Amino acid sequence: MSVFVFFAVLGAAFLHALWNALIKTGADKMTGMMVMTLVQGVVGLFIAATRDFPEGAVWWWLLASGVFHSAYKLFLAYAYDHGDLSRVYPIARGAAPMMVLGLSFWLLSDPIAGMEYVGIVVLGSGILMMARGVFANSESARLVPLALGSAMATAGYSIVDGLGARVSGDAVAYVAWLFVLDAVFFTPICFALKGRQVMTFDLRIWGLNSIAAAASYGAYAVAVWAMTVAPIALVTALRETSILFAVLIGWLAFGDRMDRQKIMAAGLIVTGVVLTRL
Repeated sequence: MSVFVFFAVLGAAFLHALWNALIKTGADKMTGMMVMTLVQGVVGLFIAATRDFPEGAVWWWLLASGVFHSAYKLFLAYAYDHGDLSRVYPIARGAAPMMVLGLSFWLLSDPIAGMEYVGIVVLGSGILMMARGVFANSESARLVPLALGSAMATAGYSIVDGLGARVSGDAVAYVAWLFVLDAVFFTPICFALKGRQVMTFDLRIWGLNSIAAAASYGAYAVAVWAMTVAPIALVTALRETSILFAVLIGWLAFGDRMDRQKIMAAGLIVTGVVLTRL
């Protein structure tokens, strides 16, 4: 992984933490997620119109991606109803690299050095340590299976999109179409679960979640591009440094408690990032 790709993925990690924080500020997380998804879908459609139409084989990857992304947002929205940003986010993002790493032994052919594997494991351990507080502080246990469901979907779309973008040969067009399909799949799910009240015409909500959409789109576009030029498991792990940004945002913006366990976990995460660069 080159230095440029390394810092590009770190920038994407910050944007990812930012859009999660914006969703967390909303009273109705499902409404916020749906508005963000609709805005992304419209932007994706405009961008897709400027690119060549994907070939037949690419659509299988895109359809699978749309399903995984919709599941990811669904689980995440419900998880944020039951826990703080600094608790849900570590579990949802932390388990994904371990899942991708395990699957990469059988599904992927990317060359990853031994020290990079160590870095991924250390990074994942730090993120999982960050999540232990959900039990230590008697917080709602319901967020755990929801966050793990989000992590499973994250692992799924990470592998699907990394391989799909390579098959496509055009990461920009691939990302545009996956956000279009995500909107097509996720919007009716929201209406089915929440009814008409899930839709809002509040300009403040649309404005806030449009910013979230821009951050989310930018973050994932960079990530998918990075997965076309660097090992998928390594990019996926490095993206999880977004937990550092999320913890800081949770502490400064939401007043989440910063304890010794969080500081130790943050140290492990930083160590894992350094190891992936050796």
